[in-house]
Amino acid sequence: MVTMFVSKTGHVTTIPLDEQRTVNAEWYANICLPHVVSELRKENCNRRITLHHDNASSHTAHRTKEFLEQENIKLLDHPSFSPDLSSNDFYTFPKIKNKLRGRRFSSPEEAVDAYKMAILETATSEWNSCFNDWFHRMEKCVKFRGEYFEKQ
Repeated sequence: MVTMFVSKTGHVTTIPLDEQRTVNAEWYANICLPHVVSELRKENCNRRITLHHDNASSHTAHRTKEFLEQENIKLLDHPSFSPDLSSNDFYTFPKIKNKLRGRRFSSPEEAVDAYKMAILETATSEWNSCFNDWFHRMEKCVKFRGEYFEKQ
């Protein structure tokens, strides 16, 4: 399993989890997020960081909120039960899954490397399109006050 962070311009970082490990608040706040923040601040240490993640328990935990506050990171709220607002579910995972379909890997490390390569091969314009589509879905969610709507 990996945790991946992307921005409008592309891949930020991919962090593999140790074998059979799950994401919990301790790992997310003490290992994952510091790595992400370090990567984001390499380009511009003074830039304000805005982060979006869903409402998984590790993302909403007190320790995670403390870390984000200490690092002065703005968090975009994610409405409960709104998987349609996850850019990874609609764009990243299907795209990478298609690129890796049918391949066999001899180790977890080889699979993670192939995953990273597929992410890095994605053009900046595609990431930009992904984020624009995501913002459009968020606007619809606000317009319809979170109610379910058919494709329009």
